[in-house]
Amino acid sequence: MNSLASKYVLVVGGSSGIGAATAKAFADLGAKVTIASRDQHKLDETARSIGADVSTAVLDITNDDAVSDFFARAGTFDHVVISAAQTPTGAARSLELDKAYAAMNSKFWGAYRIARAVQMNEGGSLTFISGFLSVRPSKSSVLQGAINAALEALARGLALELSPIRVNTVSPGLIATPLWSKLDAIARDAMYEGAAERLPARRMGQPEDIANAVVYLATTRYATGSTVLVDGGGAIV
Repeated sequence: MNSLASKYVLVVGGSSGIGAATAKAFADLGAKVTIASRDQHKLDETARSIGADVSTAVLDITNDDAVSDFFARAGTFDHVVISAAQTPTGAARSLELDKAYAAMNSKFWGAYRIARAVQMNEGGSLTFISGFLSVRPSKSSVLQGAINAALEALARGLALELSPIRVNTVSPGLIATPLWSKLDAIARDAMYEGAAERLPARRMGQPEDIANAVVYLATTRYATGSTVLVDGGGAIV
């Protein structure tokens, strides 16, 4: 029996990249999916590309009132996935404080706001998307590693507070998403090829790899308080 058939799923950050792949994975398994982000045009394009009955919602997770208002009228969900984040990178001594605050407000506090406001059905799950910098920090992305680690700790605490709702985290490595679209195509391809040569998995990560892990956590009712690292082995090399 398909445990996701007719379940209500919300993917925040579902208009591109990992979020879009996750929304499609749930929709392909018969879930009733809503994708949310700040850009209605991107939402509409993604909904059309998924090809299923996907609902859309404009949501700014950095805005307290917007999050509260959305969940006050959204009803209850069975599974919620949060992949939305705007996190500028840079070394701690060079990244402007306003950008650092904005990064934390988006990825960490955005998830926190949603966890406080969302209404979920019994047996449901909440899944965060963090990143492998939490376990393999970079001197040029110090804040991102700290935010990812904080997000994973938040999930573990919420797994206790929100029980029996299950709360988990998927931690991706380097994934081929539109995040890298601003790079010159030659430089981007070289980065992808270099990653594939360096990683034990010998391939570049794809959004669908992360979507698979999210679906696994949503459908594995014994999984809570877990962080699943999907990085091609990047944390061990």
